[in-house]
Amino acid sequence: MITLQNIDVTFEQNQKQIHAVKQVSLQINRGDIYGIIGYSGAGKSTLVRTINLLQRPTNEGKVIVSDTDLTSLNAKQLREARKKIGMIFQHFNLMNSISVFSNVAFPLKKSGLSEQEIIKKVNKLLKLVGLEDKADAYPRQLSGGQKQRVAIARALANDPHVLLCDEATSALDPKTTYSILELLKQVNQKLGITIVIITHEMQVVKEVCNRVAVMEKGEVIEEGSILNIFTHPERQLTKDFIDTATHINKGIETILHHEKLLNLKQGDVLAKISFVGSSTGDPLITKLSTHYNVAANILFGNVEIIQETPIGTLLVVLSGQHEDIAGALSYIEQNQATLEILEDLRGGQI
Repeated sequence: MITLQNIDVTFEQNQKQIHAVKQVSLQINRGDIYGIIGYSGAGKSTLVRTINLLQRPTNEGKVIVSDTDLTSLNAKQLREARKKIGMIFQHFNLMNSISVFSNVAFPLKKSGLSEQEIIKKVNKLLKLVGLEDKADAYPRQLSGGQKQRVAIARALANDPHVLLCDEATSALDPKTTYSILELLKQVNQKLGITIVIITHEMQVVKEVCNRVAVMEKGEVIEEGSILNIFTHPERQLTKDFIDTATHINKGIETILHHEKLLNLKQGDVLAKISFVGSSTGDPLITKLSTHYNVAANILFGNVEIIQETPIGTLLVVLSGQHEDIAGALSYIEQNQATLEILEDLRGGQI
């Protein structure tokens, strides 16, 4: 649906040249909910604005949407193409002087639809976003979540193929954020719209996206499926983002810094065990006890569901005879688990 080829964006700010986006190439497939994550200044908002050419690339990069190279279009053609690319923003950008109904109807003014067709379409969109009873209200009378629902309805008015969301939940509380993300899932599934979400929150990406690109200093440093990124992150920034969404590392660190919780003895092994998929539900600890005569003291456990796939993490202390522990560790590694030995008191630290 969207192909970005060698996108570079440079501009002047306070008499300094800012290289906001550096040679970024991405492919976003039809039907994706695609996340682009990074901290402030990473270039993610600048990058998403190139998708509808609100920000033109400053090199020879190409922006291809629905098989059309937008960079090759004239002004009139570009205006038509932009109708199929909806956009919502952090601060809603509603017109406060007109009603909710009129805000949603505004993009349809020159659509060629009759007044009755516009009324029917706007009411249908308001029902989709759960605001059919707010048609006559004004934006000032709405909560933040309701305002964003109006903005989504307005963005859908021209039946777009793509919906761009620039920090669309950043101004909302956690409960409202979740409801807006659920609405975006429905829009994606019911209408088949490809959605691109710009955010600095990995929790947002985890909730709705199927793919993600991580940006830092204008570059995409890591990209892939949510499952692959969460289970095999390569860059430290990606790991930091994941920890904000799962708190696994923070939980483990808390335990590692409390000797009374660890209660390690000579001959013990402290290990972190990670699982993906069906192996997450296997009775591993029971097997270590019954098959290898190894006691496993669980200090920390966590299960996440990412793209319908369970991902499990355990922090355990294994106690027993040296050879029994060796057999247990070998068994863990052979059963679709990733093993990381944090401390080995059979003969020193690792």
